[in-house]
Amino acid sequence: MAIVGLGTDIVQISRFGTINRERPGVAKKVLTSAEFETFAQTAHPQRFLAKRFAAKEAAVKALGTGIGHGVSWQDIWLTHTDKGQPLLQFAGGFAKIALSMGVTSSFISISDEQEYAVATVILEANTAEGSAHGTNI
Repeated sequence: MAIVGLGTDIVQISRFGTINRERPGVAKKVLTSAEFETFAQTAHPQRFLAKRFAAKEAAVKALGTGIGHGVSWQDIWLTHTDKGQPLLQFAGGFAKIALSMGVTSSFISISDEQEYAVATVILEANTAEGSAHGTNI
């Protein structure tokens, strides 16, 4: 196995409270419909949105594209195992590019503390071949 992508993003949680008030459509743009349902019911919506935003930004950084370069917010979503471990799910443009890189697995870690949310994503392929963004040592 070889790491072909690594991305990290950190965001200030309070920024998402402001975004929510001033631009309420942002949550619907960033979140899938299933994520939006959870967002609408959570006791801490700005924290939920901040964590999802950081996760999706970390994912596109690992992919090497950013949002809007063949990948949309809706191409990426999170689910969880029965034990609460986050799982990165993807389709559409993200899946197409990941497939071209030989991605066979992904790993995601999401954390938050009072003011910040952070996420890290690793994309892995079966071999060191493919379009790795780093150097194999």
